[in-house]
Amino acid sequence: MRRFRAVRGLLASTVPRAHGQLGAATVVRHRQDGPVQPPSAARLAGVPTLREFLRTVPQDDVGSGPGEQLEGPPPYLSGPGVSCSGRRGCMAERLKEEILEKEKLVDVIAGPDSYRDLPRLLTVAEAGQKAVNVLLSLDETYADVMPVQVNTMTKSAFVSVMRGCNNMCSYCIVPFTRGRERSRPISSILKEVKMLSDQGVKEVMLLGQNVNSYCDTSEVSLHMKEPTQLSRGFTTIYKNKLRGLRFADLLDQVSRIDPEMRIRFTSPHPKDFPDEVLCLIQERANICKHIHLPAQSGSTAVLKAMRRGYTREAYLELVEHIRRIIPGISLSSDIIAGFCGETEDDHLQTISLLREVRYNIGYLFAYSMRKKTHSYHKLQDSVPAIVKQRRLEELITVFREEAAKHNSDLVGSQQLVLVEGTSKRSKMELCGRSDGNIKVNFPSVEISCDWSSGMLASIKPGDYILVQITSASSQSLKGTPICHTTLNNSTKMTPENRKTISYGQ
Repeated sequence: MRRFRAVRGLLASTVPRAHGQLGAATVVRHRQDGPVQPPSAARLAGVPTLREFLRTVPQDDVGSGPGEQLEGPPPYLSGPGVSCSGRRGCMAERLKEEILEKEKLVDVIAGPDSYRDLPRLLTVAEAGQKAVNVLLSLDETYADVMPVQVNTMTKSAFVSVMRGCNNMCSYCIVPFTRGRERSRPISSILKEVKMLSDQGVKEVMLLGQNVNSYCDTSEVSLHMKEPTQLSRGFTTIYKNKLRGLRFADLLDQVSRIDPEMRIRFTSPHPKDFPDEVLCLIQERANICKHIHLPAQSGSTAVLKAMRRGYTREAYLELVEHIRRIIPGISLSSDIIAGFCGETEDDHLQTISLLREVRYNIGYLFAYSMRKKTHSYHKLQDSVPAIVKQRRLEELITVFREEAAKHNSDLVGSQQLVLVEGTSKRSKMELCGRSDGNIKVNFPSVEISCDWSSGMLASIKPGDYILVQITSASSQSLKGTPICHTTLNNSTKMTPENRKTISYGQ
């Protein structure tokens, strides 16, 4: 059997929307008379993601000079009869020339829209040739590919609802590696969510590079609507969508499938939050009261350079509007430190934004320029690395201070928590997430079956429980479990009932 280097993907698994983490599996099966090739999907399942591979081959080393040694592949890249390494996904598309031609690290490269072509690519590689398919599709959504539930113990799942992005932010590589926006037919999404509900999944995360711009035009003759309504003060470089089912329609129908299943979504763009979406989040108990609202910067000048389509003032007005419609909403954000041309004053404006908004969760990064992007061609990466790092550290410090203050306001409250499993802090503790997506740690003890019962039951993953919050940090909450409940029952409990539970039945 020829030794070749194979492929697996970025972010998910061999099946584009598989749920749970695929572990390192044996690459080939064996019987007494020698190795037997399994189907291509099985051969790919044990190969690491590109992100895992790059941990052993740093990007700085891709394209390194003669004589420099790259670290050898990790143990899970090798198996009896075949040596596997490779790339799939959007980073594979971006680095294809360096990976395949210059450094000769792999034999197969598959882009994010070429999963259906993997059997042919493997056949080509096994014949001794290099195999590449990084073409982007205008319509591929994998709508007919149902997910594989790898870990049946997991009570949460991801459901891809759209692919690609039209926003063309100047720093972002996604439109060039994932292509333009195309949405799955809503019927296929509902079918998948119903299947997950039947399997006992308690939380679904709707995924998309710009998830709240979802627009299903598969049945356009039946769904003529008004043009897309953007958030007040926001603009976009592409034409308004004039027809199709929108994100509010998707949220509405998905949330009706199982009232006991939490619905989350990521990653949205702030421009796509019309009132109909915000009001639906407020009204529907199983749509989580958490919104990811990527700001990227607190400076209008930097936002303009990023081509984000809004000003600092418009963003803050949206934050105020969201909190007015959805009191108690949890907000998270993405922030980039040291973008092209960012001055010290721009940086201070971002710090003040963090203090003013007080996010619960933050994803903060130092800017790293990517080829193909607008900023690569039009802007200068002018902020020194040491300045970027210093600004990033300052932003992280401020974020943690404000998140700690915000989370401390929750001390004394009772939070509905969906139990995930054993806490990383202690085997004697369990953890889960609140409706606002904040991690909650609590002791693993038996608690009342419901608020009015004296019967006790243990806590297990997938349970909804009420937790009395006793302490908080910038990243998590800690509390005492009170009783089992359901999502619907927790919304019906009166303050008197909650007080009774707090002080004992």
